[in-house]
Amino acid sequence: MATVDEDLGQIERDIRQLKIEYDQFFGGGRKRPPTEIEWRLELLMKRYGERGGELKSAQRFRLNNLTQTYAKYKDIFRKKLKQKEEGTIQRHFGAAAKAIEAERAKHATEVTAAKPASVSSTTAVAEGPFRMTCSHPEQEPEKVQQLYQALVSAKQSAGEDLTKLTPESFAEFVRNKTKHLQKEKNCKEVEYVVEIVDGQAKLKALVKA
Repeated sequence: MATVDEDLGQIERDIRQLKIEYDQFFGGGRKRPPTEIEWRLELLMKRYGERGGELKSAQRFRLNNLTQTYAKYKDIFRKKLKQKEEGTIQRHFGAAAKAIEAERAKHATEVTAAKPASVSSTTAVAEGPFRMTCSHPEQEPEKVQQLYQALVSAKQSAGEDLTKLTPESFAEFVRNKTKHLQKEKNCKEVEYVVEIVDGQAKLKALVKA
């Protein structure tokens, strides 16, 4: 029988796989939505939702983050399914898509140049540019979870290893990095930027006044 941590790991992998297969479905690469994965996720979520009092604090934190992520994706999938049924899904093609990416890259360069104090993390990677500003990450778990998901997506896109990356270790990294920069640079907020540069996922911590 699987342990709690093994089940939580399975939930995390299933959520990532669910997103991949839904993207394939909406892009025309799959004929049916991934209902089997959804069914498995629902069972595990229900099981641990009823056993919340038996979990350790770190396990409850991880389960809560996974539940929020799954709920967010479900809402996105539901809206896209409705658009697909109504034939209103919008896609960017050709020059329009390139123009959007060029504008995003330009904006990212301008913001980074305006804030020279940046720190790269050996554990942080992300698809980007994705930006998140925080001052008290221990009180902002939703922001940290969004940053973590961006990091996971970027590592997947860059084909990087995910085995050593966990929500707990990443949350601890963000807490420590934020406190360190606040103390060292005497700043109130830290902006985290995740993006892929030259095929590698990168995370930068930028000091804000």
